[in-house]
Amino acid sequence: MSVEKKKFECSALPKGWQREEVIRKSGISAGKVDVYYYSPNGKKFRSKPQLARYLGDALDLATFDFRSGKINSLLLRKNKKQRGTQFDYSRGVRNDASLVPPIRQTASIFKQPVTVYKTQEGKVKADFKHGAQEKPKQLFWEKRLEGLRACDLDGFEFDAMELPRALRAVGPHVGEETLLQSVATALHVSTQPVTGQTGSRSALEKNPGVFLNPDQPLVQAVAVADEDIKRQEERVATARKKLQDALKRFVA
Repeated sequence: MSVEKKKFECSALPKGWQREEVIRKSGISAGKVDVYYYSPNGKKFRSKPQLARYLGDALDLATFDFRSGKINSLLLRKNKKQRGTQFDYSRGVRNDASLVPPIRQTASIFKQPVTVYKTQEGKVKADFKHGAQEKPKQLFWEKRLEGLRACDLDGFEFDAMELPRALRAVGPHVGEETLLQSVATALHVSTQPVTGQTGSRSALEKNPGVFLNPDQPLVQAVAVADEDIKRQEERVATARKKLQDALKRFVA
């Protein structure tokens, strides 16, 4: 796979630090840009957590955008409002982060049963009590996880998964990274079939609040045919056969 490399001075970091862009020129991931940073002594950094561990208390990276190499003004304003929130950059996540989608962040309007009075007679008419109610779900909560990737013990990020072409993201500014997080969470926590969004892509782009189903991932409706299942079974059988042969050669 051929790549194109570009190096720049990074003004957001101390003098001598360089930012490198590696553009993939061929293969399935052609066009994808990988970002790396180099210290003045030539040490290479592949992720923001790894960079934060190296710099320690010498530089606050709370508002530093690893992808662009600049200070994010939105994060800067948010950081001023949330000075009490503690970040753990050795892990790259907030202390209270969770992969379970947030269900509700506000308290219920009615915390206790409401007593209804009939003003004309001036006495209690009936007790109106709320039963079990479905909690509202946030739209596009998966975008909170953008930029967070799994790393090994040395801080090196694992390569991102490449999704089949049939899986297409829906919603404004929803990319493959958000789509993968959405599908993975749906498979992990949802108790209902994962079918995707049934609304048209154009309608979802215009007004997702009306047409988006929060119980389904941010992917267009996908139909799994018998041929798809058969091909997958063949791939699993082939992988098992290769593993069996490898184990036999290892034992021998």
